Amino acid sequence: MIISTASRVNTPLEQKAKQAAEELGFPYIPRRKRSVAELQTQYESDCLIVAKERIELYPLHEREPFFFHPNSASFRVKRLMRKEEDPFVSAAKLTSGMSVLDCTLGLASDSIVASFVTGPTGHVTGIEGNLVLGYIVKQGLKEWPTPLPELKVAMEKIEVKMGRYQQVLSTFADRSFDVVYFDPMFTETVEASEGIAGLRHFAIYDELEKETLEQALRVAKQRVVLKDHFRSTRFERLGFKQQIRKTSAFHFGTIEVGS
Repeated sequence: MIISTASRVNTPLEQKAKQAAEELGFPYIPRRKRSVAELQTQYESDCLIVAKERIELYPLHEREPFFFHPNSASFRVKRLMRKEEDPFVSAAKLTSGMSVLDCTLGLASDSIVASFVTGPTGHVTGIEGNLVLGYIVKQGLKEWPTPLPELKVAMEKIEVKMGRYQQVLSTFADRSFDVVYFDPMFTETVEASEGIAGLRHFAIYDELEKETLEQALRVAKQRVVLKDHFRSTRFERLGFKQQIRKTSAFHFGTIEVGS
């Protein structure tokens, strides 16, 4: 991968791109009026473009970029502000002041919703196993230009940790978070999930194993929550109480700590 800037470059933007290159360990290449396609061809590489308001990843041979956006979190937060129900919030039994560990951050939609619900006294930490995705999302949470103040506050206070959740979980003390959450890549495609289609370029298809679940139960104070396809065998195999949602392709499952 190479890292460059938007075509309209200035000194602050160039410094921002160089910082991204240093943190990610990839070379910084000056743009010099070349198109993204020309950069991709010349260096035969994915291209990370640092622009003023967002970071874009152009995979090699692709012309459409991947970038952070709040995805479904924006309208979910608006629904919550209208006192409507959110299935994830209900399954995790989230309330103000709680702490949440999202082991599969992705585009952070569920973390944003959790951050909004748990409020100024709550805390949300997200783990992302793909370094580049984690960096894009971490920066996006700080910089996305949302007109909704409540969404902006919720995004900005999420802490992002890089690494495989199997390893990162082991670094936390017992009972560190009220809720530990997993949303692994579904083994079956959900056609309606167009908003996360770009994530498949970054996807880590780690299977959730019993050893990892044991770590999650050690770290959780109240419960461990799993989101998965309604036909998934993980619920039964790992001992989650599956919450049936007849009109949805995905369900939630929970294990209460001490149950």
